[in-house]
Amino acid sequence: MNTFVLELDAATRSERIEGVRSFVGEDGSGQFGVLAGRSRMATVLAFGLARFQVIEQSWQYLALPGGVAYFDAGVLRIATRRYLYGTDLHEVGDALRDEILADERQIATARENLRRLEQAMMRRLWELERQ
Repeated sequence: MNTFVLELDAATRSERIEGVRSFVGEDGSGQFGVLAGRSRMATVLAFGLARFQVIEQSWQYLALPGGVAYFDAGVLRIATRRYLYGTDLHEVGDALRDEILADERQIATARENLRRLEQAMMRRLWELERQ
């Protein structure tokens, strides 16, 4: 059976998965599939879940906040900020949701810090103007 390699590249880690039979992902046009031997392709992945199957294993679910997929010469490369994968769809989905919520909390904290900094700068400028 023909297989290909899946290379996952994120900001903090990279993995190479051999013996992949098929990959199903989603881009702006909808779902698409990759099998060994397909022609070269590149696409921008949508936020959400993709799946892939390694020979004689069950489907693995890949959660990612978008990314870029490029297939050529038997290698599917996916570049993304981060990714999670596993065989339990619900666990992977829950982990993705938890990471999104943590990101949202960090963004809210950063926005609040920027707001406070801006207020302090405006107050200081006002004080300098009065002097």
